[in-house]
Amino acid sequence: MLPRLALENTLGRFSSLVGCAQNLKNEAQSWCRWKLWRRNYSFLPDDVKSVRSVVNPDISRIRNIGIMAHIDAGKTTTTERMLYYSGYTRALGDVDDGDTVTDFMVQERERGITIQSAAVTFDWKEHRINLIDTPGHVDFTVEVERALRVLDGAVAVFDASAGVEAQTLTVWRQADKHCVPRVCFLNKMDNPRASLPYSIESIKKKLKANPVLLQIPVGSGKGFVGLVDLITKEQVIWNVKSSSEDGRVFKKTPLSSSDNAELLSQAKEARSSLIEQVADLDDEFAELLLGEFSENFDAVPSEKLRAAVRRVTLARKGVPVLCGSALKNKGVQPLLDAITAYLPAPNDRHLHLARWYKDDLCALAFKVLHDKQRGPLVFVRIYSGTMKAQSVVHNVNRNSTERMSRLLMPFADQQVEIPSLTAGNIALTVGLKQTVTGDTIVSSKASAAAAERRALKEGERGRGSEKGPGSLVLAGVEIPEPVFFCTVEPPSMAKQTDLDHALKCLQREDPSLKVRTDPDSGQTILCGMGELHIEIIHDRIRREYGIETHLGPLQVAYRETILQPGSTTDTLDRTLRDRRHVVTVGLSVTPWEETTSCDIAYKENVELPPDVKVAVENGIQSSYLQGPLLGYPVQGVTTTVESVSIQPGTSMAMVSACASRCMLKVLRQAGVQLLEPLMSLEITLEEGHLGYVLGDLAQRRGAIHDIQSRHDNKVVLASVPLAEMMGYSTVLRTLTSGSATFSLQLSSYEAMNPQDQSAVLDKMAGLV
Repeated sequence: MLPRLALENTLGRFSSLVGCAQNLKNEAQSWCRWKLWRRNYSFLPDDVKSVRSVVNPDISRIRNIGIMAHIDAGKTTTTERMLYYSGYTRALGDVDDGDTVTDFMVQERERGITIQSAAVTFDWKEHRINLIDTPGHVDFTVEVERALRVLDGAVAVFDASAGVEAQTLTVWRQADKHCVPRVCFLNKMDNPRASLPYSIESIKKKLKANPVLLQIPVGSGKGFVGLVDLITKEQVIWNVKSSSEDGRVFKKTPLSSSDNAELLSQAKEARSSLIEQVADLDDEFAELLLGEFSENFDAVPSEKLRAAVRRVTLARKGVPVLCGSALKNKGVQPLLDAITAYLPAPNDRHLHLARWYKDDLCALAFKVLHDKQRGPLVFVRIYSGTMKAQSVVHNVNRNSTERMSRLLMPFADQQVEIPSLTAGNIALTVGLKQTVTGDTIVSSKASAAAAERRALKEGERGRGSEKGPGSLVLAGVEIPEPVFFCTVEPPSMAKQTDLDHALKCLQREDPSLKVRTDPDSGQTILCGMGELHIEIIHDRIRREYGIETHLGPLQVAYRETILQPGSTTDTLDRTLRDRRHVVTVGLSVTPWEETTSCDIAYKENVELPPDVKVAVENGIQSSYLQGPLLGYPVQGVTTTVESVSIQPGTSMAMVSACASRCMLKVLRQAGVQLLEPLMSLEITLEEGHLGYVLGDLAQRRGAIHDIQSRHDNKVVLASVPLAEMMGYSTVLRTLTSGSATFSLQLSSYEAMNPQDQSAVLDKMAGLV
């Protein structure tokens, strides 16, 4: 008995030790998780009680913003400084050194440009900032489009020596389309050519915006040392003699009569102009001035002025303008303050469709990345409800249900796993294998049905939705049509399956990349937004998927249209398996003023059953996809269905085939014309090289629209056919000794003259 009792006591003590060890293990894991959070949030005070308050801050303290600008204006450098001053990073990254957080792709670090938008989350003065750094190159404009679709505000970065540039116009229009409030940051104020008046004037003239100047610089060029805050009447000077010179050390002092007299005069004049401008834009502020401060406008408190500027910004009546130099670590902290003070929180932007879901989950998938270990990672913006890990969600667009295994908070190419995330945030999900860019994610099919019932009660169903009844989806992302294409071939047929998989993954990541198969040769064809776009895709296939593919020569994506009206009738008579199919279709075509698309109409006396109507339209639409001349898409055509005669027993597939054949016949009869993409070209160069560049553009069939002056440089605005711009960057570098820069953007499709069209036809036929 005694040995047995001793054994039981020993086992009890052992079990107790095991329990203690398990508790220690759990505490250690919790401590490690907390340390991970503390590392990412090292700037937080030590008295933070709950990790939940860090993960899910109050919605009024969230700012979803994007950084947008022309290429090389300093977007990524500005982002790096924000991360450093917020405490997220411990060292300043540099684009030239290839060690930035948001430019983490090999291709980005090699070229020193941003290729894909990167999301990063950090905190600044009790505010959560979800920031997306977007590309500035026109080839990747879809990255800007889908980022602005889900953001509440944006920071437009300008090169203070160049003002508004070509791609700045494009991203500004995209922000206008999505009604996104903005803050302007005039970067590179340390540049000897930097000019505050020139930049302000270019924003007014080119962007048709109303700039509200909140700061003026102290010093110019290399002597730029700080700025004057017109709201608070304070001078902010950075300590350039600091041992670290990382921009953390700066001094705020109120402006006084002992300061530079000229600076004091400029500041008083600028603040008076600011107060008058805000009073013109905001009635509440105007009433305040005329009431309490009618005798002295300058005595208005900074809090009242700041609140009025916020109202003006949210109403998009004006855009606050700040200045600084991100590379020299000046002006970024006030920019962060302006983001939290003037740009909207998610609850300041009332999304139309999300309100029908109330407290149920409603989110938009806006970006997909592929991870070798975890599969597709889907970025989502949560508009209502709470998203939880290990939950089942419903995809309204695909009408499918998927299980989301994990939920992550994005930190560029690194992520932190979290249990849940509330409305207003941007999250990264693992496990959504069918979801693509533009899909609406809800908690369940029943939730979507309930939201639709609420919308139906107020007659709002379908707004923003292109689906049929039973769908209430968020507006997706508009994808531009590609302008370049080329063939891509694997090194051997054994690698064809791997290549198909790689292209499928890349297409899901990048909606602007189109992949199709040539029906005649069976070759795989890549369609992209430009030379750089195709080059990056080719490089990613080689590096990320290990396939040494061969690219064919780049070709231009032409379009086809008709020259004159035409009409014809075609009959299809086939016997298949003892069943006779007879159908006759009569069609007429006319050129359409809306040159970017095609239309289908019906003659007054033509009434067709729904299934026949669908079959006829499918046949016509299939002919629009491949024109009769060179197989390019058809646009600028209106087709009228004159007559349809069907013998009983004829299948709808035969009706579609007859309509398609008749369509090709009538297009040939009307005479087909090639349309070529015309590009808007902007070149910035030194005056001494102007003659050489203009002579080269004349040889490229270019049309010069304007030649402007920008300080000591000339800016050439022209339209040039895309076919003439192959390899232009190399030619321009040669002509200008590497000193010129240029940007290209699709303008329109224009008809080719007979000689140029004949040359293209001969080239396609292999006669040249």
